[in-house]
Amino acid sequence: MSDKAVQIAALLAPTIESLGVELLGVEYLPSPGSATLRLYIDVPAARATGPEGEPLSVTIEECEAVSREVSAQLDVEDPISSNYTLEVSSPGLDRPLFNIEQFERFVGESAKVTLRLPQDGRRRLQGVIERVEGEMITFLVDGAGFPVKFENIDKARLVPDWAALGLAPTKPGKGGAKPAAKPGKNQTKNPTIKPAADKPTPAE
Repeated sequence: MSDKAVQIAALLAPTIESLGVELLGVEYLPSPGSATLRLYIDVPAARATGPEGEPLSVTIEECEAVSREVSAQLDVEDPISSNYTLEVSSPGLDRPLFNIEQFERFVGESAKVTLRLPQDGRRRLQGVIERVEGEMITFLVDGAGFPVKFENIDKARLVPDWAALGLAPTKPGKGGAKPAAKPGKNQTKNPTIKPAADKPTPAE
């Protein structure tokens, strides 16, 4: 996360946790005229499964509650001087990874990573999270270990096995079945559940 995102995450985390959900991370995306502040929330690991062992995820109502409380806190604390749009979202299947603990949780899963500084001629890599040792994360890339310091990771996101999930394209069969829809560039895999209104421009 950027320094601004880290600052905002530290500010908002206690408020979000008080609502019974966990702040996974923050994306702060500045742009001319307006910025986007995106919060990823999820159910705490302690209650991540239901009574039958089924995985649980945050509800629309929880996202709406977080959006209301966070909007009020941001109005008071005012950590962003420009106009911005607040988005509160669940992480989805291709969830972003923001800290060491999240990498440890998903050891054995595939991830796509962008580095802050090039390493061995790479700025981007995709591989299985093989192990986490201190601040060093080792990915299995093209059959070989590729260790990266956590501080050199700019962005990271899981890569779901769409085929195993039954979402990969399939060839039309004898019955002329169409390929299954795979989320693409113009499709949203993780829809924003509750976007907030733009921050009002201060009256002159």
